Amino acid sequence: MGGVKLYINSFLKNILRLTKSKTATSNFLVIAHRGASGYTPENTMAAFKKALELKADYIELDVQMTKDGKLVVIHDSNVSRTTNSEGEVKDFTYQELKKLDAGQWFHMKFSGQRIPSLQEVISEFHGKLGLLIEIKNPNLYPNIAEVLADELKKNNLHNLENNEVIVQSFDFELLQRFNKLVPNIPLGLLVKYRVHGISNVQLKEWSTLVQYINPNKALVTKKLVKRIQSYKLKVMPYTVRDMKSIKGLLDAKVDGIVTDYPDYFKK
Repeated sequence: MGGVKLYINSFLKNILRLTKSKTATSNFLVIAHRGASGYTPENTMAAFKKALELKADYIELDVQMTKDGKLVVIHDSNVSRTTNSEGEVKDFTYQELKKLDAGQWFHMKFSGQRIPSLQEVISEFHGKLGLLIEIKNPNLYPNIAEVLADELKKNNLHNLENNEVIVQSFDFELLQRFNKLVPNIPLGLLVKYRVHGISNVQLKEWSTLVQYINPNKALVTKKLVKRIQSYKLKVMPYTVRDMKSIKGLLDAKVDGIVTDYPDYFKK
């Protein structure tokens, strides 16, 4: 009889532990970096569809501008790495960019994938996945903040109350400018690796504007995460490409991860 009781108590403790674990991570966000870019060509519709299939919470995507002022989803300012052509994004019209192959470089089976416009991604995925939009290279596109603000307003995405859209950048001044145009959109500040880390002076200033600090994962420690969260900010480090990193970041109690493999966290 004593053995049965011990077994039941052990079973109940395990159930309680799993329940607490699930509750603790229920608000944890898994963000598919440029879509599920570990499995598909980055920043393509195939990558975003794969992220949806793998049950990511958000897709992270990069926006740049064409010669004729269209917002397109591509990481590099030059098309040579991820398409079958060469040249600067800003020197192509939207129609010229649409003719490029953005999938074959990754694998022949993705031949025919195109560089999507931001509008295409919004039309296909808003309501199915959260959108974490990174503004790229404001020095190349002086009015990109204004164009993005207009695009989000046009799609009625500027007054959402549940963080379905988050805009991020490495450029704090750019985020300040963007915030004046659409003050209700939550913002994230990307932080590169720096030897001296992040100071409380910086966190105090940043907390007046942004809701998320998204640092290079090499910066993350338990102490740093606790300090950032003490300013009522959330922490979503980039870019996770292995299971070992996920464990360390979870131990540090981050609020989410940006990863090429959104199914790694689910595992």
